[in-house]
Amino acid sequence: MENVNPTPLQSLEDWEDDVLERYPEPGTKAKDDYRNYEDSERVNTVREFYRLNHTYQTYDFVVEKEREFLAFNKREMSIWDAVAFLNTLVDDSDPDTDLDQLQHLLQTSEAIRQDGHPDWFVLTGFMHDLGKVLCLFGEPQWAVVGDTFPVGCKHSDRIVYPEFFDLNPDSRDARFNTKYGIYEPNCGLDNVKLSWGHDEYIYQIMKNYIPEEGLYMLRYHSFYSQHREGAYDHLMSKHDHKMFEWVNKFNPYDLYSKVPYPPNVQELKPYYEDLVAKYLPSTLKF
Repeated sequence: MENVNPTPLQSLEDWEDDVLERYPEPGTKAKDDYRNYEDSERVNTVREFYRLNHTYQTYDFVVEKEREFLAFNKREMSIWDAVAFLNTLVDDSDPDTDLDQLQHLLQTSEAIRQDGHPDWFVLTGFMHDLGKVLCLFGEPQWAVVGDTFPVGCKHSDRIVYPEFFDLNPDSRDARFNTKYGIYEPNCGLDNVKLSWGHDEYIYQIMKNYIPEEGLYMLRYHSFYSQHREGAYDHLMSKHDHKMFEWVNKFNPYDLYSKVPYPPNVQELKPYYEDLVAKYLPSTLKF
């Protein structure tokens, strides 16, 4: 691999803010303005991020990362230790907010709780970004965050910055550059590898502990080319489509729950301690 800047974003939150520009809250922006990459103040850093992401997220890269990280031999810790670990990431580098990662997670989960959803849904909101600890295990940003997409088949032109896939060697590999690639029609997403990142990682950690609906939220919340663009219907099963109703329920809480004032962590923590204890063991392997 060529020498590249592993952290092109000013902070990991730049990607999330860019998603907000692409997919603003319904009714706040004209449809033609949803994918604005010309005058965004983050356009240069986000564009470089996706150049790296689309160049190096190959099928073989994903297989190697699964082998490396799904052995879960990096660290064993409680959820609270993981949150504290995650709080060492980004805090001082983000010029737009002074909220730490725990407060961001609580904003998402509290918005879900206030709307009266089941407690496993609340827990899913609380857990959804914990996979970003990958950055603290040495992973570059482009292998942790970013919109996810299938590898092993042709890249859709509905993925953000599709032109950068011309740099990806899979686009020149006859095994991987057709509509279905190595997959069968409507084979189901469980049989499809997506680009590597925090979504797949936290899904794999949590898959034995929460309901399937929550697992779909964790695994596919960054799969915008499908849940917003519908680009991969040809790979999805009927069951996937049913479960994506839950992904679509989760997405607004992920995007629109950020507010400039922090939640009261000390007041909320007893509820979340009980919630975590209800569903999860005392420690998890990362």
